[in-house]
Amino acid sequence: MTWAPGVEAGHPYGVHNLPYGAVSAGGPPRLVVRIGDLALDLAAACERLLPEVAPLVSGPVLNPLLAAPATTWRRLRVALRGWLTDASVRPVVEPLLSPLAGTATHLPFEVGDYVDFYASEHHASAVGRIFRPDTPPLPDNWKHLPIGYHGRSGTVVVSGTPIARPHGQRRVSGGGVEVGPSRRLDIEAEVGFVLGAGTRLGEPVALADAAEHIFGVCLVNDWSARDLQAWEYVPLGPFLGKSFATSVSPWVVPLDALESARTPPPPREPALVSYLDDSSLAPWGLDIALEVELNGAVVSRPPFPAMYWTAAQMLAHMTVNGASIRPGDLFASGTVSGPEPDQAGSLLELSQGGRSPLSLPGGATRSFLEDGDEVVIRGRVPAAPGRPELALGEVTGVVVAKAALQ
Repeated sequence: MTWAPGVEAGHPYGVHNLPYGAVSAGGPPRLVVRIGDLALDLAAACERLLPEVAPLVSGPVLNPLLAAPATTWRRLRVALRGWLTDASVRPVVEPLLSPLAGTATHLPFEVGDYVDFYASEHHASAVGRIFRPDTPPLPDNWKHLPIGYHGRSGTVVVSGTPIARPHGQRRVSGGGVEVGPSRRLDIEAEVGFVLGAGTRLGEPVALADAAEHIFGVCLVNDWSARDLQAWEYVPLGPFLGKSFATSVSPWVVPLDALESARTPPPPREPALVSYLDDSSLAPWGLDIALEVELNGAVVSRPPFPAMYWTAAQMLAHMTVNGASIRPGDLFASGTVSGPEPDQAGSLLELSQGGRSPLSLPGGATRSFLEDGDEVVIRGRVPAAPGRPELALGEVTGVVVAKAALQ
């Protein structure tokens, strides 16, 4: 239990969570830790109670803390839990708490590199059947390695940022090509992983060392222009169909907060090569439940435990060639989809490529997004015996015509 006002036992933002964020209220952004619906001023708390860590959290972004060793992250987390449960320090800490209501949230870390994976077998198979109906749905390499692409870090934006409809080339009937606004704008409900301690060029990250580099977890909406993507992705993969915007949730949940959410991944066949073989290690699957809402109606509930590839395997593969990582790097899981029709994490799947439009309350239908549509993706670790529910927050975005932002 915490002494923090209004935070009851089992609150999804209780002391078992304590995500990091950046907020402002008429001034510059400052780093905070969320407890219930309150924000703890992180720099002020550390200046009083953990002064050696205060310089790492005194700015508007988490990157100095991310660059510190994982032992420092854990030391700070233990301290935070102590401050918020020990009544003897309440007189010091309580004045540093303020309501989140009325504050603006900001991107809490400066994004270095951004990599997006394709780790759901259900999603990859569904997309393969839609895009390549006359070939096997999964490419030959899919079960041998986590497929991914390098995205554009400069267009990673915080939840609530308006999303301008992208323009680009697309193939039209008759074989012609035209340029214009995307007509098949889509979402991808994903889980993101924020990296901390960096590595040197040529130094891969082993599966067993992943927790020393993954600082925390956020939610991701990797907006996708399917018509642009379909025309451009051969032979080099996603480009303009993906690079215009990627939204992330404003709260970064520490990886240690998800320890009780670990779950075994699905069985893998064929056997994996050595650097991806996690059969003898603690499980890296995560019991995270997502929910996708379109214009106020829940249209899907994707299950993250169904993901074929884990975060540890994604990081191991991302660095096996010697690629270095930096504090603030972000990688995402790719679309989270389950085996059932109402568990798909994209409109492409939910509408079967536009052949079966979704029915929304009030008689509206959607195959892809229209201007003015609002998408909300929520995430949580469900309550289980001995484990309270843990909230990952939400990532939101409203689609606007490009001219509206000019």
